Amino acid sequence: MSANRVIRSLFQALGLMNRTRFEEKCNAEMQRVIEALQEHPEEKAKATLTITVDFTKLGDRIDMKPAVKAKLPDDKGFASTAFWPLEGGLSVQHPSQTDMFAGPRETRTSAADSA
Repeated sequence: MSANRVIRSLFQALGLMNRTRFEEKCNAEMQRVIEALQEHPEEKAKATLTITVDFTKLGDRIDMKPAVKAKLPDDKGFASTAFWPLEGGLSVQHPSQTDMFAGPRETRTSAADSA
């Protein structure tokens, strides 16, 4: 029976990396994600915590190099505003509505109206 400790769990290996500093970094990033989500003004927001482990064979050993990256929720952007081209510029009024705001229209009088 071997006295060497055999590690077959990824999470156990991650906890041992860099003398537990990697696990501490992951926990800190997770806390940052949670705080960003709690402070986000929208009802629904999304964040991502990505853990990457590069495995490299070097002779008779295997090195594992971890990395952690947090993508926080996007800030609320600006809403779009509709514009219509008008006389070489832009207008916020739809072209078919321009005569609605031009004031009262003339009415036609017909012979039937005056009788």
